[in-house]
Amino acid sequence: MASADDLLPLAAGTDARRVGSRFMRPVEALAAVLLVVVVGLLLAGALSRYLLALPIIWGDEVASICFIWLAMLGSVIAIDRNEHLRLTLFLGLLPRDARRFVDTLALLLVAALLLALAYPAYDYASEESFITLPALGIPGSVRAAALPVGICAMAALAVASAVRRSTVRDLAVALGVIALVVAALWIASPALMKAGNAAIVICLVGFVVVALAAGVPIAFCFGIGTASYLAFATRVPLIVMIGRMDEGMSSLILLSVPVFVLLGCILDHTGMGKAIVDFLASLLGHVKAGMSYVLLGSLFVVSGISGSKVSDMATVAPALFPEMKRRGHKPREMIALLATGAAMADTVPPSIVLIVLGSVAGVSIAALFTSGFVVAMVLLAVLAALARLKARDEDMTGVTRPTAGVIWRTLLVAAPALVLPFLIRSAVSGGVATATEVSTIAVVYALFVGMVLYGGISARTFYRMLVETAALTGAILVILACAVAMAWAITQAGIANELASLMAALPGGWIGFMAVSIVVFLVLGCILEGLPAIVLMAPLMYPIARKLGINDVHYSMVIVTAMNIGLMTPPIGIGFFLACKIGNVSPDEAIGAIWPYLVALFAGLVLVAAVPWISIGML
Repeated sequence: MASADDLLPLAAGTDARRVGSRFMRPVEALAAVLLVVVVGLLLAGALSRYLLALPIIWGDEVASICFIWLAMLGSVIAIDRNEHLRLTLFLGLLPRDARRFVDTLALLLVAALLLALAYPAYDYASEESFITLPALGIPGSVRAAALPVGICAMAALAVASAVRRSTVRDLAVALGVIALVVAALWIASPALMKAGNAAIVICLVGFVVVALAAGVPIAFCFGIGTASYLAFATRVPLIVMIGRMDEGMSSLILLSVPVFVLLGCILDHTGMGKAIVDFLASLLGHVKAGMSYVLLGSLFVVSGISGSKVSDMATVAPALFPEMKRRGHKPREMIALLATGAAMADTVPPSIVLIVLGSVAGVSIAALFTSGFVVAMVLLAVLAALARLKARDEDMTGVTRPTAGVIWRTLLVAAPALVLPFLIRSAVSGGVATATEVSTIAVVYALFVGMVLYGGISARTFYRMLVETAALTGAILVILACAVAMAWAITQAGIANELASLMAALPGGWIGFMAVSIVVFLVLGCILEGLPAIVLMAPLMYPIARKLGINDVHYSMVIVTAMNIGLMTPPIGIGFFLACKIGNVSPDEAIGAIWPYLVALFAGLVLVAAVPWISIGML
């Protein structure tokens, strides 16, 4: 099995792996400035509206312009840092020379896609010049120009990376393979236009699967499938795909994504998360299975601040693993609990997955946040029960109950941090503010508290946080853009109607449909990770669920939970390898220990699916 390093683009790539580092500094600086402007505009708009009853008319338009530029520049930074999410499990099974060639082929496939989209993106931006933004009075091309600029910059970096890492022979053969495939598609184009579903299988399934196995980043796998289908199996121009991509990145709800990502960075760097962990340890650490309870509880609480699984695990594991090892916990058991605990906590607001799902499926984010909290409590109880069962032989030698004074002191230190998750949940769930508004207030609060009470953040560290946030935001939003375009192509091909008829004919009514949905999202969670799976399938599945009388929020909780279980399921689930990397444990060692925890989570999922009240009873 490949190592976690081979499988996952974790933190920023080293300079040795980056190809445009010297030229990226202005791009990184501009992206950091745009992120600060977005946060400032959102905060100013919220304060002006609530305190002065005076909305900033032009605020949304300026924020929208900055946001799409931030997304595209962030995606360029992610290309430079090799941070676009991709699956390299199959690459790790190849010999070194074959792996190098396939890696070259993947980079050139990305470049080919981007170059194919470059002129349609320019054409789209030119068409937008005829639209005038009502509040600012400027052409829409000011905003849309981000698309061709970002696409061309990513293409240049992909080509530069392929040239730098590859041999001349690998480059020549890879280019020849791409040219042959394109020529074959061009020759077969008249037949593909008449092939109906066969063309869909070839382009929107076959090409995507092959590209995914070759290590092409997930976003560009979707792009390759969609572009090839539109270009060779239909008469739809690629400018339509650019329009769908723009639509996928343009929802104002998505403005909260970079802000919550930034909030997670602040949590990591200020020690606010560690303060919460220390407080929970003082309360529960002295009982049998106490450190397991603390780990699960910390993931639950910390998730309510950062909204990111990676941030959650990176905050909790270093603080708890040493003491858990001392008490006799095996590293593989700790990784299993960490991974499944992170999956449990992904429905805890402010979950980025729930925010994106609400945007794509048109479901109330406030309702999703309320329901997600309850569902996570159910899953937490299931995992805690299993942890207690496994802790019957735990070594409690030397463990003493902390005094009330110790508990009080840790509470005082953690209190400012503990306020934050409850602030976020209550404000959004109570309808006091939108997720976007709450995210900006939370960032300002966390910055103030972190700088005054938790040691502060240096200017250099804060700048790095801004750049990291921009890169992750770009990677997320490009996935959304390409997934929305692919979902549109699938819908236009008539698959949605056929799928609806097939699903409606399933035995068992809504129960049968729910069972099939669980299987689908378990598999997609293993392969695609959460966001692309949600964005790709939501437009297809939600209309069917509604026809069968399934509540949108109930269905959302089921598919998100199923997807998270898939994400942590080896040997493909990306989240499992992330947990192994953060906990510094070999995947080979941890893979056998995680199955009981996954079974427990699945039992919780079945309970959530079978009892709608768990999801909607508190709404």
